[in-house]
Amino acid sequence: MLNEIRGLNEECGVFGVWGHEDAAQLTYYGLHSMQHRGQEGTGIVVTDGQQLNHTKGLGLVTEVFNEQVLSKLGGNGAIGHVRYSTAGGGGYENVQPLLFHSQRGSMALAHNGNLVNAISLREQLENDGSIFQTTSDTEVLAHLIKKHNYLPLETRLKNSLPLLEGAFAFLLMTEDRLIAALDPLGMRPLSIGKLGEAWVVASETCAFDVTGAEYVREVQPGELIVIDKDGLHSEFFAKANERAICSMEYVYFARPDSNVDGLNIHSTRKNLGKQLAKEFPVEADVVTGVPDSSISAAIGYAEEANIPYELGLIKNRYVGRTFIKPSQELREKGVQMKLSPVRKIVEGKRVVMIDDSIVRGTTSRRIVSMLREAGAKEVHVRISSPPIKNPCYYGIDTSSSSELIASSNSVEEIRQLIGADSLSYLSVDGMLSAIGRPDETTNCGQCLACFTGKYPTNLLDNTVRPHEKVGLLNS
Repeated sequence: MLNEIRGLNEECGVFGVWGHEDAAQLTYYGLHSMQHRGQEGTGIVVTDGQQLNHTKGLGLVTEVFNEQVLSKLGGNGAIGHVRYSTAGGGGYENVQPLLFHSQRGSMALAHNGNLVNAISLREQLENDGSIFQTTSDTEVLAHLIKKHNYLPLETRLKNSLPLLEGAFAFLLMTEDRLIAALDPLGMRPLSIGKLGEAWVVASETCAFDVTGAEYVREVQPGELIVIDKDGLHSEFFAKANERAICSMEYVYFARPDSNVDGLNIHSTRKNLGKQLAKEFPVEADVVTGVPDSSISAAIGYAEEANIPYELGLIKNRYVGRTFIKPSQELREKGVQMKLSPVRKIVEGKRVVMIDDSIVRGTTSRRIVSMLREAGAKEVHVRISSPPIKNPCYYGIDTSSSSELIASSNSVEEIRQLIGADSLSYLSVDGMLSAIGRPDETTNCGQCLACFTGKYPTNLLDNTVRPHEKVGLLNS
């Protein structure tokens, strides 16, 4: 996938439905609509009111599930998951939803995010006798819940969830209920929808459009939602803090037709592009965007700058998944396989190339080179987010600081490294203004850690980035 080449990957997406006779099939479609959030593994767990049944596997939704498989997943409740397996974090055992059985019943658990205190909690639980079956931090919650098995499930959840630090959007299902929970900072998106009498919960609202569900509202930070035969019930397990939703949801991760925290992604990205044009205009003949996530910003830039927008880069959608070692040489080959310039559009032109971010710089350098090889007279690179200088600890697989090109290079140095005629990034204030939450004294409801280095939660000495999890958990 192109985002594998680019080195910036979302961890996963979750989907759940309760009270519908075709729960598994709806979950399939919901997960398929969120395939961009994870392409390495997927799973569905269903309940018929008596027992939980599941299928999961490595691969895309269409590779793991077919009509025959789905026909065996009968029930009126289901949760599903799509996952990007970070380095060392792959393997069938880590594919979600995770399923647990005990004498008091079964429980399935799906998670979007990353717990910054997972290792500390895991050590405590293992000292108390817990035996972990996976290297996923998601399993920590299951063991916390089971510690006081004599209490009602909702009580155990309200006792356990406040112990977790970091980003989490959980879906949990037993034989007779579906539960959703969002961390007190609301760092990951999670929405509620209605399909007739059935309830639907998803990481992105594009899943509602595909399944025919009607958007109801967002799950609130610190909220615990319980859906059972009596309908939907809400309470809070923690006081909501100032929201710190991931800024990259708006810049890169979410699908353009999704709404996140009330903001449409396509419109927001167009605003980012318009703000970028205001901050960093340039004389040019054509504007093009790196497909797919940068197209909206490129359209906004072109409109504001009054420069024609053209499809100057084409994404090859039929390459398939390429499992390649992340060496620099192979990353460059991957870019060539997946992107092609349109010579007739860029030849002899001064081109503004819009992208949403630069991580290592490998992809940007190769795209600039391809545009020049296709005859572009000038290539001006504009990035619709601030420089990514710091790693993420909340569920996005970013590189270490040493591998992030902006952490040790100035904008001018990066321009030289990628070979562009000019390079400019959107400012932090400009990004916040374009998204629509300007505020001079706070983080404006968004997590800005990868840009500013100011993390919204405490980071422990043993806190690791998502792709470092496995080595330390196994040590």
